[in-house]
Amino acid sequence: MTDSLFDDDELGGEPGHSPSSGTPLAERMRPRTLDDVVGQAHILAPGKPLREAIERDLVQSIIFWGPPGTGKTTLARLIADMTRAHFVQFSAVLSSIKEIREVMAAAEMRRRRSGRRTILFVDEIHRFNKAQQDAFLPRVEAGDIVLIGATTENPSFEVNAALLSRSKVFVLQPLSSADIETILRRAVTDREHGLGDEPLVVADEAITAIASFANGDARSAINLLEFSAGSAPFDERGTRQLGLQQLEEMIKRRALLYDKGGEEHYNLISALHKSMRNSDPDAAVYWLARMLEAGEDPMYVARRLVRFASEDVGNADPQALTVAIAAKDAAHFIGMPEGNNALAQAAIYLATAPKSNAVYTAYGAASADAHQQAADPVPLHLRNAPTRLMKQLEYGKGYQYAHDAPDAVADMSCLPDSLAGRKYYTPTERGFEKEIKRRLDGWEALKKKRRDG
Repeated sequence: MTDSLFDDDELGGEPGHSPSSGTPLAERMRPRTLDDVVGQAHILAPGKPLREAIERDLVQSIIFWGPPGTGKTTLARLIADMTRAHFVQFSAVLSSIKEIREVMAAAEMRRRRSGRRTILFVDEIHRFNKAQQDAFLPRVEAGDIVLIGATTENPSFEVNAALLSRSKVFVLQPLSSADIETILRRAVTDREHGLGDEPLVVADEAITAIASFANGDARSAINLLEFSAGSAPFDERGTRQLGLQQLEEMIKRRALLYDKGGEEHYNLISALHKSMRNSDPDAAVYWLARMLEAGEDPMYVARRLVRFASEDVGNADPQALTVAIAAKDAAHFIGMPEGNNALAQAAIYLATAPKSNAVYTAYGAASADAHQQAADPVPLHLRNAPTRLMKQLEYGKGYQYAHDAPDAVADMSCLPDSLAGRKYYTPTERGFEKEIKRRLDGWEALKKKRRDG
């Protein structure tokens, strides 16, 4: 927590004062006006509601949701600079429930005494548990505080529903490579806050490479620029030369955007699943690689492939489940990274297999009946009869041995009377299910002929 109980003038400065010379470059290059912000035009362009609210000091409680380095903290600080409210910053990682209560009490007292609101900025609000988030509610409802939360996680899952209903969510998009290049060139040339006064030349190709590496994260891009510039060699004139070759030596491996416990995890597995379902092997193997190269547990991916084999391929290609299980076993047996090929083979096989969700639909319908219908007893003719008593109770009476019937199909119902005639499995005309459908239709016709004859 950077400021809790004291007003800005008591601290000897405004919240947006210029950083000291020892401050990291990313901090020094934070925008100081809304016009300095690069990207996020969908919420910050002139005339947009958020910009209007900031400029007119009418900001209500809001949640900024977006990937790292897209400007969530920057926007909160700009609001602090442009508002007459008292500004308090919390870190969900460092702050305690006791500190929250102290700030809530101070906010209530401040508003009663001077009518001045408190803007409370909570970075990484998703790290607060539900009880901690509940502590904000009374003061938000009373109007003593305006809550500004920042999160990289989907607020639908990570923010208290009551708090979310009282806040406006603004989604920040990853910055484009062109946006990142603009920010980097500004940092290189800015003489007051950036590297403009330093003996440094940065090649255009290096700027482009850093922007690509950053994956839409401005902070990551500026941090890499600062590190690379400080490590670049001097030429004979005493000027540091940062070119593509020097940069590549510092970047050994691209840091892929991935959070195994967050929304991106579920977005990527969803993309893999839907690409296979749509019979697109190229997209399937790409999303698979995105997950595995970012460090996803290969057994998690394998489990999803096995599930897909039954859920989306089913009996249209019964071999699909065998392939998926074999890929799981191979990846476990060989280990990584060699096991990647087995998983890729399975993903491509599943993507190119004929599709049917008839098995999935059949189980869903049967499961619903199992839960919702009365638990009818097993019909007598299907019951096991290993003892004399059971036989006396007519267990097994009326059972027809299928192998004694033509085509090994007896004219006998195997469902409870209340569900007689119910159809759960309806095979498609795709893949092997076309053959299954032919068999079922033939057996049904044979039974009908017996009944009619």
